[in-house]
Amino acid sequence: MMKKYFFIAGLFLSVWGQNAMAQKIDTKGKGEPFLHYWSEGTCAGRANEGLRTSWVEQLKLVKEHCGFKYLRMHGLFDDDMFVYFEKPNGQVVYNWQYIDEVYDRMLAVGVKPFVELSFFPKGIAADNSKMQMWYQNRITFDESRLGKWHDLIKNFTQHVVDRYGIDEVLTWYFEVWNEPNLNMNPKAGFFDGTKSDYFKLYKASAKAVKSVDSRLKVGGPATSNFIADTRFDGEVYDQSKSRFYSQDKINKQQWKGSWIEDFIRYCEKENLPLDFIATHPYPTDYALDPESGRSKDAVRYVYSLRDDINWIRKQLADSKYPQAEIHLTEWSTSPNSRDVMHDILPPAAYILKANLDCIGLTNSLMYWTFTDIFEEKGGGESIFHGGFGMINFQGLVKPSFHAYRMLHQLGDEKLYYADPLFVSRSSETGKITALAFNYPEEYEIAVPSAKNFSNYMDASSKKLNMSLEGLKPGATFIVETLDKNHGNVYDDYVEIGAPHSPTREDIAYLKQKAWETKKETLRVDENGTLTLNCELLPWTCVLIKEL
Repeated sequence: MMKKYFFIAGLFLSVWGQNAMAQKIDTKGKGEPFLHYWSEGTCAGRANEGLRTSWVEQLKLVKEHCGFKYLRMHGLFDDDMFVYFEKPNGQVVYNWQYIDEVYDRMLAVGVKPFVELSFFPKGIAADNSKMQMWYQNRITFDESRLGKWHDLIKNFTQHVVDRYGIDEVLTWYFEVWNEPNLNMNPKAGFFDGTKSDYFKLYKASAKAVKSVDSRLKVGGPATSNFIADTRFDGEVYDQSKSRFYSQDKINKQQWKGSWIEDFIRYCEKENLPLDFIATHPYPTDYALDPESGRSKDAVRYVYSLRDDINWIRKQLADSKYPQAEIHLTEWSTSPNSRDVMHDILPPAAYILKANLDCIGLTNSLMYWTFTDIFEEKGGGESIFHGGFGMINFQGLVKPSFHAYRMLHQLGDEKLYYADPLFVSRSSETGKITALAFNYPEEYEIAVPSAKNFSNYMDASSKKLNMSLEGLKPGATFIVETLDKNHGNVYDDYVEIGAPHSPTREDIAYLKQKAWETKKETLRVDENGTLTLNCELLPWTCVLIKEL
């Protein structure tokens, strides 16, 4: 079909034929209240990184623009936090200075700790403990020292209550460990012990936290990816029971959360508190093959997040904990910190679609992570290396950052949602904010991954034909577009030659380009209607906001 073009209030629009059905929304209609669960929390690598000035600066940035309320990170009790000292006579001295510094900085920014109780300090870990990650966290469980762990958690909890006040700490969450189901895995393990060992660790931790105040919130098991086999059914991760599914079969399997059923049954049997379930529903399986350490590229479909949350909801509904909250304490396109997809445009549209599709189903979905100041594998060898962060090491905001910034600007009442358009209204001001985005249909069967790095634009466009009615005549809307050529800083980096060590001038230029989404204005006509009729190229995200 031949397209005609015209210029209205600064916006370049393509007008399609009359057979493109308009999405008409009555902005005065009844709205459905919803929670900005995407803004509840985000993540960082480990606590010690929070002692860096640039880390705090980037946290301020995501707080200001994305509104995150909580921050979760590993390694609160790692040796580099210098928490635990045991004298020759057995006397234990706790040093909270490093934790205090990190938490003081976070709270000054307005971000609360989502406390991850990990990992073992020397003296509580088993002798000759396995050490994982570049920063050498201790992960081997020693049941004979479980009492020392209980005392550490109790004293830590009492300390933060004394320092910050019980009213403040009652708003925090205490999550026991990180991905303990990856046990006995030399390539990516976070816990060297059995499933039963973790359950004992949870019991000791939960009792320690609750001994300070029974109202404090504690949960687990913080397990890794959903799976469609029996590798985690036993006491340890059984690699021989792993099943790799090809792309034509992966979405036909029944996926379930690791350890969650057994964990709930254990808590019921032991009459333990369980204020929330935590797990990590990445849309992948086998980010890293345990044998080779390389990606297997097993990617699920775009609706896997919705399926996984509904599976968790059913487990809780059938348990003694139907009121337990659901906190998805890690999530992104993949759990691989060298996945080049993290640096470019497609994750932005995925973030919008996945979050909007799951409104009302969970209490939080925490993006892993807010920053590339992250060192599980050590530092990246270049400024763009597929790091998890929505901001790179130098402070360059990625498309994922813009996606969260756009989500944060939505109102709190849903008026309309049908692909490719979401319309909201603020209950406080009555103003309208909408999001339009193109998550291409070609990627519905598999979330974009590293293999799509060079061809992700080979996908279909979508038509947006929107009519917002019942507005104030003459009202102004800002229309902001994130697309391949605007706000996609990786391409700007390539255009200047992809320098391995950019100059200060290069970084200043790239910071400017990273923020240069396309911004235009529209005015409501005399009938109180705002019409927008345009083509959305693949992965384009558009914020339409009443000023």
